[in-house]
Amino acid sequence: MQDLGLSHLWTQGDFVMRATAIILLIMSLASWIVIFTKAWDLVRLKKMAQGAEKRFWHSDDFDHALETLGSNDANPFRTLAVAGKEAAQHHRASQPQLHDVMDISDWLTRSLKSSIDDAVAHMQSGLAVLASVGSTAPFVGLFGTVWGIYHALIGIGASGVPTIDKVAGPVGEALIMTAFGLAVAIPAVLGYNALTRGNKAVISKLNRFAHDLHAYFVTGARVRPTGARSEDGTVRLAAAQR
Repeated sequence: MQDLGLSHLWTQGDFVMRATAIILLIMSLASWIVIFTKAWDLVRLKKMAQGAEKRFWHSDDFDHALETLGSNDANPFRTLAVAGKEAAQHHRASQPQLHDVMDISDWLTRSLKSSIDDAVAHMQSGLAVLASVGSTAPFVGLFGTVWGIYHALIGIGASGVPTIDKVAGPVGEALIMTAFGLAVAIPAVLGYNALTRGNKAVISKLNRFAHDLHAYFVTGARVRPTGARSEDGTVRLAAAQR
């Protein structure tokens, strides 16, 4: 009984048991890489959102406002502002016939929505890995357990000594694979839920920023809540737009 354990499971296991353990290890590494990578991206996105809310609308003109968002094209708020600016310029430079087909509000809405869709797709990339690991890892571990118990029972039957100490050791050793499967799946599920919740908060800020940009390019002023005091940055940007 003292010889049983992880090392014994690996050395005495066949190709299927070892392959199952390696698959679980790969799934665990993949999920942790995704969790740390996307968590770091989420921290950067939240900092970018704070910058967009605090500095962008307090600029003298739109070009200076873009500078407050930095020069990183990976900033979805900068990409959104650039898309809105380019859409407004394109609409003003288009032929009169295009104005009859689509007004500036609809054109800006489509352009901003396309930019938001690209940002959302980038934020959600990799989450499918966590969802897949969280849903399949327990079953992979269970498969390893069933296979281990099957071979343990065959060995016990061949030995002709089915005592409790001969049964409990190999069967308990095989159950380790189920524990491995749960150890891989639980962090993946928790990481998926946490990242999804964080992404929703950033997406909400992106939508609010896009709504303000839409109002600015159409009316020349940022939309403010009813009864809210005018912001200096909004007034300056509106003056520059006119």
